[in-house]
Amino acid sequence: MIHKEGIASILGGFVFSLILIVAARYFFAGNAVVFTIACLLSLTLMVMVIQFFRNPGRTIVLNDNNIIAPADGKIVVIEETTEQEYLKTICIQVSIFMSPLNVHVNRNPVSGHIEYMKYHPGKFLVAWHPKSSTDNERTTVVYKLPGGKLIALRQIAGAMARRIVYYLKPGMNALQGEQMGFIKFGSRVDLFLPLGTKILVKQGENVIGGHTVIAHLAEE
Repeated sequence: MIHKEGIASILGGFVFSLILIVAARYFFAGNAVVFTIACLLSLTLMVMVIQFFRNPGRTIVLNDNNIIAPADGKIVVIEETTEQEYLKTICIQVSIFMSPLNVHVNRNPVSGHIEYMKYHPGKFLVAWHPKSSTDNERTTVVYKLPGGKLIALRQIAGAMARRIVYYLKPGMNALQGEQMGFIKFGSRVDLFLPLGTKILVKQGENVIGGHTVIAHLAEE
C-alpha cells in the first residue's frame, strides 16, 4: 500500500522518468547504451520513491502501560536529559533514526489527550547531529495520559527531509498506534519519557513503528 503523502512525489517521479527516457531517445537516437542507462536510472528512481512511501499494515496491540515505537528505524540515543520546550523537567530521551530505506509513517506511541502541539521551522542538520533536536525543522507533541503523566514526541527533519507532516492538534484525543504524521526522506523521532520508565530497547537496536514496545511505564 502507498501512503497518501507519496502520491504527488510518485507522479512527479514518473513524469521526470518519462521525460528522461524520451530525451534519451530523441537526443541519442540509435545509441542503445545511453537509452538503456536512461531506462535503468528511471526504473531505479521509481523503485526508490515507491519504496519510500510504502505504508504496510500493522496490527497494534493496545496497552496503556506500554510505549510503542512511533517509527521504524534504529535506536541512536537513550539518555537522561532535560526537555526544554514544554515539560521543563528531566526525562529519559529515546531517539529513533529513520534512514531513507525505512517506512516513514509516524504513529502515536501512547493513547492520550494532546495537551501541546507546535511546529518549528529550522535548519536541516543531519538527523544524528546533537543539535538537530533543537535547531532543525521539527514538531513537538505532548500526550497527557489518563493518569496525568506527560510524554513528549518530537519529529525532526534531517539533511534530506524537507517536509514534516503532522495530523494532530491540541485538544484532540490520540489512539495508540494510529498515524500521527509523516516525514519525507530521512529523519529522526525523539521520545521524552518520565523518569522511572522501564526502557526495553538498547542503543543500536532496530525497531518497528506500531509494533516494538519501547518502554513500560512505572506503576503508580
